[in-house]
Amino acid sequence: NVYTNIDKGKKQVGLISCVGLVVNRMLGAGIFAVPSTIYTLCGSIGLSLIIWAVGAIIALSGLYVYMEFGTAIPKNGGEKNYLEFIFKKPKFFATSMYASYVFFMGWAAGNSVNTAVMFLTAGEAKITEWNQRGLGVAIIAFAFIVNSVSVKYGLYLQNLLGIFKLGIVVFISITGWVALGGGLKGGYQSHNFHNAFEGTTKATAYGIVTALYNVIWSFIGYSNINYALGEVKDPARTLKIAGPSSLIVLAIIYMFVNIAFFAVVPKDKLISSKLILVADFFDIVFGGHAKRAASAFVGLSALGNVLSVIFAQGRVIQQLGREGVLPFSNFFASSKPFNSPMIGLFQHFIICIITILAPPPGDAYNFIMNLVSYPLNIINFCISLGLLWIYWEKRQGRMEWDPPLKAGVPVIVFFTLANLYLIVAPYIPPSDGESVYETLPYWIHCVVTWGVFGIGAAYYLLWAHILPWRGGYTLVNKEIVGEDGFWRNKIIKVYPGDEDDITNVTSADTVESLSDSVIEEKVSNNPKVGFPLVTI
Repeated sequence: NVYTNIDKGKKQVGLISCVGLVVNRMLGAGIFAVPSTIYTLCGSIGLSLIIWAVGAIIALSGLYVYMEFGTAIPKNGGEKNYLEFIFKKPKFFATSMYASYVFFMGWAAGNSVNTAVMFLTAGEAKITEWNQRGLGVAIIAFAFIVNSVSVKYGLYLQNLLGIFKLGIVVFISITGWVALGGGLKGGYQSHNFHNAFEGTTKATAYGIVTALYNVIWSFIGYSNINYALGEVKDPARTLKIAGPSSLIVLAIIYMFVNIAFFAVVPKDKLISSKLILVADFFDIVFGGHAKRAASAFVGLSALGNVLSVIFAQGRVIQQLGREGVLPFSNFFASSKPFNSPMIGLFQHFIICIITILAPPPGDAYNFIMNLVSYPLNIINFCISLGLLWIYWEKRQGRMEWDPPLKAGVPVIVFFTLANLYLIVAPYIPPSDGESVYETLPYWIHCVVTWGVFGIGAAYYLLWAHILPWRGGYTLVNKEIVGEDGFWRNKIIKVYPGDEDDITNVTSADTVESLSDSVIEEKVSNNPKVGFPLVTI
């Protein structure tokens, strides 16, 4: 690989664990919860299945875009590395925007709430505003503790739940085919596939794009390996096998699960079931205690997703700390006391608590889902458009670009246009009664997203311009090797006359000692500096 130095650190994540990272991230509670909403928005069985197929194709195209970047830049951090490679100017702008996006988004919050709802249903407890939120907080706390205390056993638990989840969806799929063949008790069938496109004309532009958002929410996670790629054994081979095989198999299973739901659950109950659709499915097929058992199974499935999400996000926060992007970077970069990104995990835990508790109770799940999906579409649009620019620069002879895996221009163009549509379409007003929110305005997740990016822009001005001007230094990006043997970027404060001191810096220890000594000297001797600076 010609774009990064080769890491020398211990790589703990193998092929099976990478498959587990993708499966656990993708296969959460979404496939069990969103088919009800998607059917309601589409108006027909046939259009619902088409939307699922379109979402799978978009996800597959995105996977190949991320695989190309991942094999070119095999480091921890995911899309942050790719945005920095594409958008080198203004310097540190893309880094600041991405840092704000990662820092303030509670990715694991949605499935924490869904896990709580499933466990409460399994226990036949009355679901209230506060018991589902309280249990959701407890679930994200459990995921934080497990991933903090032991990386090894956290991965074991994720892999175990991944296998368990696959067993559930395969069982549901088989049950659906049995139902279509008339094998249920008394030959019961829903007959939903008779005139499968009936009601399609009721679908609106807002309904279609919102349904597509629900589908894409269920596919988020195909790039999960990229966040920990620096720890992956033989990253090019692992990505090539784990990525496509996991996504394609899950896409097929998703279609079979939808067919099973439609084969069993009547249309009126499809509309009313919402988050407990799978529980109603088991209740119809098996009756009795099956609804409770199904809820417990889906709860464990969603728990695996929560563990996988916080595993990845903790490492992204730690990487931002190690590179000097965040305030108090040394604090966020720490691997103490358990040789894990505990501080990064804790940060995501706190954001998830806020995300769980802040929205109105009836809108919490949909708001979290859309708030995660919408900014990701913006990131994906920038990355795919940037990859097209890289292809153009290579064609003009201005750039070397020859990673082991390539997506190809048609795939990249399709992914770019799909994300552009998903960015623009949510501004189309819904018809009366069609909004997915009960009390919130339909555009709220879009506005909050741009607000988060706005915070990133403000941080960029403060961190990259105002503070350096006030402190009399310049921020310089240097690639160094850390104590763990992994190469990463390090943003260093350089004062006039000290440029030669960092030319041969290659280790994190040297950077820290240089930064400390330089800052101490400049703070004491430079009359322009009127306050102590935070060491980056």
